[in-house]
Amino acid sequence: MKIQPVAVLAAMLVVLSSPSELWADGHKNSQGGFLDFNLYPYMSDVDSDNVFTLNIFSKLANRFSYFSLTNLGNQSDSSELEEISGFYSEHNIRWQIANGSPLDLTLQMNFRSGDDNDRHRLGFRWRINNTKALSGFFKAIHLSYSLNFHLIQFDNEDPNVYQIEHVFAMKFPYISDKLYIAGFMDHTFNQDLATGYPSSPIVGEVQLGFRLIDQLYLISEYRLNQYRRSDVNNLAAGLEYKMVW
Repeated sequence: MKIQPVAVLAAMLVVLSSPSELWADGHKNSQGGFLDFNLYPYMSDVDSDNVFTLNIFSKLANRFSYFSLTNLGNQSDSSELEEISGFYSEHNIRWQIANGSPLDLTLQMNFRSGDDNDRHRLGFRWRINNTKALSGFFKAIHLSYSLNFHLIQFDNEDPNVYQIEHVFAMKFPYISDKLYIAGFMDHTFNQDLATGYPSSPIVGEVQLGFRLIDQLYLISEYRLNQYRRSDVNNLAAGLEYKMVW
């Protein structure tokens, strides 16, 4: 599968130039959300890493919410943004178990390029910063943090495989209201990898962002991927544009 970067950029321009009325019609059933476009024209070590990411969030009725990410990977023998090959996506449907509760039941669906490698998970998420006894502390340090326990996995692997997903975001208003740091860490257990590699691999990203103007950000990401047999670390830099409703 190959996708020309010019097509990705053209799609972004169409989205960003769409009249607000079209957006209103498109998310009239949503109670809030965002579209988050990330483009990475620079990567330090791993040419085949993702060069474009689209994040989507929508708060829905009856305590449901939806979050997805879609990564487009760069072709390994090409410069950044020259040739895109392969994709990875996660689609999360979450249901808050009660009004005011910090717990959500979760369904995650993974789709990616290749054969027999899609994966779906059931579990629950704990929004620690929304826990009543802890919310004051997290609010004081401007930090949000959640744990998603993906306990049941449906794929072609051992049924004992499970994952804990850490997600965080922190702001620094005492330095600048334009600055933030955010990221995730997926820690998978009992994964069947080649001998000599960790049986509990970690995939993670830490993104440092600075708002340039409106919802346009300059971003830099440190990436860790222990599924790779070499070059597990990478640094990417680029731009992010967010549309919020």
